[in-house]
Amino acid sequence: MADSLGVAVIGAGMAGKAHAAAYRTASALYSPVLPPIRLVSIGDVNAGFGSLAAKRFGYERNDTSWQAIAEADDIDVVSVVIANSLHREVVEGLLAAGKHVLCEKPLSDSIEDARAMAEAARNASSIARIGFTFRRTPGIAYIRDLIRTGVLGNVLHFSGRYWTDYGFSPSAPMSWRYKGGPGSGALADVGSHLTYVAEFLCGDIKSISGGRLSTVIDKRPLPLGAVMGHDHAAVSDTFEPVENGDYAVFSAEFENGAGGFEVSRVAAGHANSLIFEVFCENGAARFDQRRPAEIELFLNDGPANENGYRQVILGPGHPYIAGGLAMDAPSVGFGQNDAFAYQSRAFLEEVAGLSEADSLPRCATFDEGVRNMELLGAVTESALNNGRKIAL
Repeated sequence: MADSLGVAVIGAGMAGKAHAAAYRTASALYSPVLPPIRLVSIGDVNAGFGSLAAKRFGYERNDTSWQAIAEADDIDVVSVVIANSLHREVVEGLLAAGKHVLCEKPLSDSIEDARAMAEAARNASSIARIGFTFRRTPGIAYIRDLIRTGVLGNVLHFSGRYWTDYGFSPSAPMSWRYKGGPGSGALADVGSHLTYVAEFLCGDIKSISGGRLSTVIDKRPLPLGAVMGHDHAAVSDTFEPVENGDYAVFSAEFENGAGGFEVSRVAAGHANSLIFEVFCENGAARFDQRRPAEIELFLNDGPANENGYRQVILGPGHPYIAGGLAMDAPSVGFGQNDAFAYQSRAFLEEVAGLSEADSLPRCATFDEGVRNMELLGAVTESALNNGRKIAL
């Protein structure tokens, strides 16, 4: 095991700050088996954003290029949390420099680049993983356990939606999120989460059909200054066309069962609503990200007149929570930020050389990231062909 691990985060936006905070917390989760974690650098081309994030989360410095981080001898582990179109160049450069890389989803903005990144990862001397953060959500992991152990039994039907509203206002400023070809909009941004959650619970998707992509706001004003994450900002009177979809819907077939999916970035009033129900042979479960410390569970084990969903409050007996919260007690709240910390802890455990048996479940591989993009590509292909069924 290394004497210490130096950490950097490239990207000081919304998700970048989540990664930065997570590394700060990771070593305090569970038993103290990691080497000392050094918080070294926040990288961002906007020096102001990078400097503020470094000061806020206790990193030693900020850098304005990924090359500076790749060349730095005091950095071992890097999270890449930038525009999807920039992932390949940065990730391949970091791997060539021997850095361990945790890349945000989706892996890239094109399947060709994603496959090239997976090939680079297979040939690298260091570890490369993708952050499928919702796999770390205790409620989702618990529902998976209920399916896998037979309590709920085989999946029959999955119904999921991921509604957001960061783009519902026509005055929301133009950003990289509104650029790119078909499928690179809401489908890639939040549909990537929904599809890997569905496969995590239900198994591999075998085919996609009924794909539809819609752009309902076709132009956006250019911002007058730098914009971070989903922030709204002062805008000019110059507009540029939106190149990708605000809304997507599709159906899927699993090895066992089927499902329906809907994603949006223009669902006013739904800032971050990942909601699904999974219906199984022995009952069903419902999850709502807005209430992350609970699930609803229906088990068909009583008289029909008395049956129905019941609330299950998550606590120390459920995945990730026991030993992972400072106040390790029932009914203590937690949310999406905790999932980033579990993710960072899992990545650091693998980098540090802890055995898989003694660690949290490993982060997803780049090959799994390619798989996720292939699913999104199939949705796009279906949509461009009047909803045609696409086998996977």
